[in-house]
Amino acid sequence: MKVLADSNIILDVLLDRVPHIQDSQMIWAAFEDRLVRGYLSAHCITTVYYLLAKRSGRDRADELVADLLTMCSIALVDGAVLKQASEWQWPDFEDAVTASAALAANCDLIVTRDTSGFSRSAVKVMTPRSALAVMKRSPGRSRR
Repeated sequence: MKVLADSNIILDVLLDRVPHIQDSQMIWAAFEDRLVRGYLSAHCITTVYYLLAKRSGRDRADELVADLLTMCSIALVDGAVLKQASEWQWPDFEDAVTASAALAANCDLIVTRDTSGFSRSAVKVMTPRSALAVMKRSPGRSRR
Protein backbone atom coordinates (compact mmCIF):
# COMPACT_ATOMS: atom_id res chain seq x y z
CA MET A 1 0.00 0.00 0.00
CA LYS A 2 1.35 3.43 -0.98
CA VAL A 3 0.45 6.14 1.55
CA LEU A 4 1.27 9.82 1.17
CA ALA A 5 1.42 11.82 4.40
CA ASP A 6 0.37 15.46 4.20
CA SER A 7 2.81 18.00 5.60
CA ASN A 8 0.74 18.45 8.76
CA ILE A 9 1.38 14.84 9.78
CA ILE A 10 5.16 15.18 9.53
CA LEU A 11 5.15 18.59 11.20
CA ASP A 12 3.05 17.25 14.09
CA VAL A 13 5.87 14.85 14.90
CA LEU A 14 8.84 17.11 14.23
CA LEU A 15 7.37 20.14 16.01
CA ASP A 16 5.82 18.10 18.84
CA ARG A 17 2.35 19.50 18.17
CA VAL A 18 -0.05 18.45 20.89
CA PRO A 19 -2.67 16.93 20.74
CA HIS A 20 -1.94 15.64 17.21
CA ILE A 21 1.50 14.15 17.79
CA GLN A 22 0.31 10.76 19.05
CA ASP A 23 -1.68 9.76 15.94
CA SER A 24 0.89 11.32 13.62
CA GLN A 25 3.70 9.40 15.33
CA MET A 26 1.84 6.18 14.57
CA ILE A 27 1.79 7.08 10.87
CA TRP A 28 5.51 7.86 11.06
CA ALA A 29 6.11 4.48 12.73
CA ALA A 30 4.12 2.69 10.00
CA PHE A 31 6.45 4.30 7.44
CA GLU A 32 9.60 3.44 9.44
CA ASP A 33 8.48 -0.14 10.03
CA ARG A 34 7.57 -0.53 6.33
CA LEU A 35 4.01 -1.50 7.22
CA VAL A 36 3.20 0.59 4.12
CA ARG A 37 5.27 2.40 1.54
CA GLY A 38 5.44 5.95 2.85
CA TYR A 39 5.43 8.93 0.50
CA LEU A 40 5.91 12.64 0.97
CA SER A 41 5.38 15.26 -1.69
CA ALA A 42 8.49 17.09 -2.84
CA HIS A 43 7.09 20.38 -1.58
CA CYS A 44 6.52 18.84 1.86
CA ILE A 45 10.28 18.32 2.16
CA THR A 46 11.04 21.97 1.39
CA THR A 47 8.38 23.20 3.82
CA VAL A 48 9.62 20.90 6.58
CA TYR A 49 13.22 21.95 6.00
CA TYR A 50 12.35 25.65 6.12
CA LEU A 51 10.37 25.37 9.36
CA LEU A 52 12.90 23.10 11.07
CA ALA A 53 15.88 25.26 10.11
CA LYS A 54 14.08 28.30 11.47
CA ARG A 55 13.24 26.55 14.74
CA SER A 56 16.19 24.24 15.35
CA GLY A 57 18.96 25.34 13.00
CA ARG A 58 20.22 24.11 9.66
CA ASP A 59 22.22 21.18 11.02
CA ARG A 60 19.16 19.69 12.72
CA ALA A 61 17.02 20.36 9.63
CA ASP A 62 19.64 18.64 7.43
CA GLU A 63 19.63 15.61 9.74
CA LEU A 64 15.85 15.27 9.92
CA VAL A 65 15.33 15.77 6.20
CA ALA A 66 17.97 13.11 5.51
CA ASP A 67 16.00 10.75 7.78
CA LEU A 68 12.77 11.53 5.93
CA LEU A 69 14.43 10.89 2.57
CA THR A 70 15.62 7.50 3.81
CA MET A 71 12.25 6.58 5.30
CA CYS A 72 9.94 7.80 2.51
CA SER A 73 9.64 7.84 -1.23
CA ILE A 74 9.05 11.20 -2.84
CA ALA A 75 5.96 12.07 -4.88
CA LEU A 76 7.37 14.44 -7.46
CA VAL A 77 6.04 17.91 -8.01
CA ASP A 78 6.72 18.89 -11.60
CA GLY A 79 5.05 21.08 -14.16
CA ALA A 80 2.35 18.51 -14.93
CA VAL A 81 1.46 18.09 -11.25
CA LEU A 82 1.30 21.87 -10.74
CA LYS A 83 -0.76 22.38 -13.90
CA GLN A 84 -3.25 19.73 -12.87
CA ALA A 85 -3.53 21.20 -9.36
CA SER A 86 -4.10 24.64 -10.84
CA GLU A 87 -6.80 23.37 -13.19
CA TRP A 88 -8.67 21.81 -10.26
CA GLN A 89 -9.14 25.29 -8.76
CA TRP A 90 -9.41 24.04 -5.19
CA PRO A 91 -9.67 26.64 -2.43
CA ASP A 92 -6.24 25.59 -1.08
CA PHE A 93 -3.64 25.26 -3.83
CA GLU A 94 -1.18 23.43 -1.56
CA ASP A 95 -3.77 20.70 -0.89
CA ALA A 96 -4.41 20.41 -4.63
CA VAL A 97 -0.67 20.05 -5.30
CA THR A 98 -0.44 17.36 -2.62
CA ALA A 99 -3.39 15.45 -4.10
CA SER A 100 -2.05 15.81 -7.63
CA ALA A 101 1.39 14.55 -6.55
CA ALA A 102 -0.23 11.57 -4.78
CA LEU A 103 -2.25 10.76 -7.89
CA ALA A 104 0.82 10.98 -10.13
CA ALA A 105 2.74 8.66 -7.76
CA ASN A 106 -0.15 6.16 -7.82
CA CYS A 107 -0.67 6.41 -4.08
CA ASP A 108 -3.57 4.50 -2.56
CA LEU A 109 -4.18 6.93 0.29
CA ILE A 110 -3.48 10.43 1.55
CA VAL A 111 -3.23 10.83 5.33
CA THR A 112 -4.03 14.28 6.68
CA ARG A 113 -5.75 15.97 9.57
CA ASP A 114 -7.41 18.30 7.06
CA THR A 115 -9.65 15.84 5.22
CA SER A 116 -12.09 18.61 4.23
CA GLY A 117 -9.32 20.26 2.21
CA PHE A 118 -9.14 17.12 0.07
CA SER A 119 -12.85 16.54 -0.46
CA ARG A 120 -12.40 16.46 -4.26
CA SER A 121 -9.33 14.22 -4.25
CA ALA A 122 -9.20 11.30 -6.67
CA VAL A 123 -6.98 9.55 -4.13
CA LYS A 124 -8.72 8.28 -0.99
CA VAL A 125 -8.16 10.58 2.02
CA MET A 126 -8.23 9.64 5.70
CA THR A 127 -7.31 10.97 9.10
CA PRO A 128 -4.32 9.32 10.79
CA ARG A 129 -6.50 7.26 13.11
CA SER A 130 -8.70 5.91 10.30
CA ALA A 131 -5.68 5.28 8.08
CA LEU A 132 -3.95 3.26 10.79
CA ALA A 133 -6.82 0.80 10.89
CA VAL A 134 -6.66 0.38 7.10
CA MET A 135 -2.87 0.03 7.10
CA LYS A 136 -2.97 -2.69 9.72
CA ARG A 137 -5.32 -4.69 7.48
CA SER A 138 -3.10 -4.16 4.44
CA PRO A 139 -1.65 -7.48 3.24
CA GLY A 140 2.03 -7.96 4.05
CA ARG A 141 4.77 -5.42 4.47
CA SER A 142 5.73 -2.92 1.84
CA ARG A 143 8.69 -3.44 -0.44
CA ARG A 144 10.74 -0.53 -1.67
